[in-house]
Amino acid sequence: MAKVIEGLYYSESHEYVRVEGDFGYIGITDYAQHALGNVVYVDMPEVDDEVTAGEEFGAVESVKAASDLFSPVSGTVVEINEALEDQPELINQDAFENWIIKVELSDKVELDELMDAKAYADFCEK
Repeated sequence: MAKVIEGLYYSESHEYVRVEGDFGYIGITDYAQHALGNVVYVDMPEVDDEVTAGEEFGAVESVKAASDLFSPVSGTVVEINEALEDQPELINQDAFENWIIKVELSDKVELDELMDAKAYADFCEK
């Protein structure tokens, strides 16, 4: 069973967002990194790029496949996780610790559309 962390918000495309104040840290879930296998490259947007809930913002490539990343929320990218440029495998080591982008949230109401930990765990079991 993949790890699911309480207090995060989850999307059906297996991204999570950890909210701290007006900011959200977005990454892929443990379930997603297991499904992908060894991550070899992370394609990230630029700082100041806008992301929109439900729309693509990058991709994760593994030895098995490439998978588009979809933002669970809308906002402006304020930081990218530069460590992933040289060490994309950090996502396999701990997907929740190694977020991909940090965004300034433009509409917190969007969080209501996402799943909590229990709903996401149930979703993954289907």
